[in-house]
Amino acid sequence: MKKKTGHLFVISGPSGVGKGTLREKLFQQISDLSYSVSVTTRKPRRDEEEGRDYYFVNEETFKQYIKDEKFAEWALVHGEYKGTLLNTIKQNLEQGKDLVLEIDVQGALQLKEKFPQGIFIFIAPPSWEKLEKRLRGRNTEDEEILQKRLNNAHSELKQIKHYDYLVINNHLLEALKELKCIIIAERCRVRDGLSDFKL
Repeated sequence: MKKKTGHLFVISGPSGVGKGTLREKLFQQISDLSYSVSVTTRKPRRDEEEGRDYYFVNEETFKQYIKDEKFAEWALVHGEYKGTLLNTIKQNLEQGKDLVLEIDVQGALQLKEKFPQGIFIFIAPPSWEKLEKRLRGRNTEDEEILQKRLNNAHSELKQIKHYDYLVINNHLLEALKELKCIIIAERCRVRDGLSDFKL
């Protein structure tokens, strides 16, 4: 039996939909997942830590990474750059580790072209009103940036058709349960290389 390649799980959706909270809870319940920390040019929010939540760099460094082709995907989102390091993905998958990415919709669609074998999961809000309430409740941006996030969310919701799974985050525990079911089901899927399975 040839060496097992890890799964690539990509979680994305509009800003404020609860991707980060779901991902944190998921890791508390499934211990053998790896997490790909994104690189960003935006400033850290309260309680965010370097290397845990993001790698925080300036715009000059980010653009140098682009020139050096270090990113599997990158995008300009809400006026700030975000990207995923290519080596992180390759190393984890080659080592047979299941890797989770929590990225924006632009980045996820780029990544789908390079890693079509990935499992793409869209996290959606139960309603537009609840999404706006969550964004305002964070109290981390001014009105101009908040409106930009809401405008972007409109176009991002139209991209659901490109994803493999949809999880509506109305009740956190229910959404978490659905997310866990996706991970478990994909791990049980018969893929290439398992056709020669023997007891």
